[in-house]
Amino acid sequence: MREPTRTFELLELLSRHGVEFIVVGMTSAVLQGAPALTFDLDIVYLRNDENVARLLAALGEIGALFRDDPRRIAPNRSHLASPGHKLLDTTLGHFDVLGSLDERVGYAELLPDTTTLNVSGLSVRVLTLKRLIVEKERAGRQKDKAVLPLLRATLARSNASK
Repeated sequence: MREPTRTFELLELLSRHGVEFIVVGMTSAVLQGAPALTFDLDIVYLRNDENVARLLAALGEIGALFRDDPRRIAPNRSHLASPGHKLLDTTLGHFDVLGSLDERVGYAELLPDTTTLNVSGLSVRVLTLKRLIVEKERAGRQKDKAVLPLLRATLARSNASK
């Protein structure tokens, strides 16, 4: 079993570099109180030139390489400018940087459905539980279906405490 990703250190790195991003996936749920464990960090990032340059600098600091490519290639500017998923190995663990969730859903489309959390002194934008549930339902993969009851229960508990 591999080591969990050092999520806080990745978030701190992105913050230090001024990268504009949204935490998505199960880490967004965990940060909002879901009692779960996740082994990577998934983000959707703004794909403009300045932000791509900041993200590229951050990835260079942690030796990011494409995880599923035996050539062990580092991401470059053109990779990061694309809407695709970049699944990376880094010195801080698995880090999935997504230009978009799919062809239709990128940073701008997700932004209205985010909330900003204080994570150990860092201001971190995360996808709301409500939108995460919608995206997991839409993805329809078995692993997404499996976490839906947990996400719904966390959302109900969160709404009840307001």
